Amino acid sequence: MKFKRQRVDDGGVNLTPLIDVVFLLLIFFMVSTTFTKESRLKLELPTARGEAALQENNVLEVVVDATGHYRVNERTLAVHTLDALMTAMRDAAANNSDVPVVITADAKSPHQSVITAMDAAGRLGFAKLSLSTQDPEMTSVDQ
Repeated sequence: MKFKRQRVDDGGVNLTPLIDVVFLLLIFFMVSTTFTKESRLKLELPTARGEAALQENNVLEVVVDATGHYRVNERTLAVHTLDALMTAMRDAAANNSDVPVVITADAKSPHQSVITAMDAAGRLGFAKLSLSTQDPEMTSVDQ
C-alpha cells in the first residue's frame, strides 16, 4: 500500500524573500546617498591685469558705491531702482546706444547692484560695456 505523505501547512508567511528585498534596498540607499559636509568657501576675488583701454571723451560712467547706490556721470540718483537707472542712462547718453558704458563698482558693493546696472545697459541696447578694475600692484602699494 502506498500512503500519501501529508503536507504540514504551518500557515505562516515565508519572510526570507521579504528580508532579502529589504537588505537590497538598504544597500542601494546607502550606496546612492551622498553625504554633504556643510562648509563655507573662503573666496578671494580676482584682480585684473591688462593694458588700459583708450580713453574716449564721450563715455557713460555708472558708479555703484558700497551701499548699492548709483551715480551716472557724477549725477547721484535719488531713487535706486532699475527704471530710474535706465532713465538716467538714457538721458546721459542722449538716446545714443553707441556710447561705451563703464561700470565702476566698489569692492564691497552688492553683486545684485552691479548686475542691475549691467541689465539696464543691456535693455537700453548698449553694446560696448566694460567693468573697471584696479591693478593689483597699485592696491598693494596703497595699503
